[in-house]
Amino acid sequence: MQDIIYLIFGTLFFFMLSIVNLGIIIKVKAFFGGRYGVPIFQKMYDILKLWQKSIKLSQTTSWVFFAGPLLATIVPVFCFLFLPFVAFPSILSFDGDFLLFVYMFGLLRFFTTSSALDTGSSFEGMGSARELTFSFLVEPIMFVCFIILAKGTSSLSLEDFFGYNILDAWSDYSTVFGIVVVCFFVIMLAENSRIPFDDPATHLELTMTHEVMVLDHSGPLLASILVGSAMKLTLFAILIVDLAIPFKTGILPLDTTIGIFAVLGMGVVVGITESVMARLRLTDIKKILMGTLIISLFGIILISR
Repeated sequence: MQDIIYLIFGTLFFFMLSIVNLGIIIKVKAFFGGRYGVPIFQKMYDILKLWQKSIKLSQTTSWVFFAGPLLATIVPVFCFLFLPFVAFPSILSFDGDFLLFVYMFGLLRFFTTSSALDTGSSFEGMGSARELTFSFLVEPIMFVCFIILAKGTSSLSLEDFFGYNILDAWSDYSTVFGIVVVCFFVIMLAENSRIPFDDPATHLELTMTHEVMVLDHSGPLLASILVGSAMKLTLFAILIVDLAIPFKTGILPLDTTIGIFAVLGMGVVVGITESVMARLRLTDIKKILMGTLIISLFGIILISR
């Protein structure tokens, strides 16, 4: 019973933190643009409004069209259960769970792109092709980073990768773990289609990657995608915070406060990044991801010495 209550409250906390984190990013971008910006909880209002609207379907769609939005919400919540957050341990944990963590996002990407292709739209097919190209380059980086953490912590569990044991590993492999933090930040931007890899605010189909894939989604389906996108972004922020802030005070309220502000601080960093950079050309995006992969491989060389 206690585990069920912890699961429910943990999921609600994760959802609210994701909405606030996305609102922080919008506020920071508005500040750099010389505007006041919308309220922090504006996305919550948008999601509630979308849930009240009807769904418009293309004549070519099948059950696959509904699977994408459904998994967009389920997968980030499921993956959140494997991550410890500040003083709270992970709800699920076993050796090799990082493999499931990575492939759950692969499953999500498969159904997201399949849902886009199911509409029969050439624009959404173009966005799906770009999405899969980026994922082809991002997944090896994520695997290499997890291999480095497995070597540094002598474990195969995400709870040990980002839990209390990480502080001792930091003292021995601070340089290598610093490289992993940078790689995770690049992964967060690429996986969530943020600038400089994609522009979530663009309205030109030819330049979209993720946004063009959801052009035919409406009502509750679009609301599910928005919720899933917010939670996925926050999930990677938690991943970075757990690794970059390895110390714990032992005081639960203080550790929780530090963790929350650190995650929201990642939202500020993302907002600043999107304010000072522009979307890169597709050829340049591939170069950045390949360069990040090379840097992560360099980390394996350092930790294996």
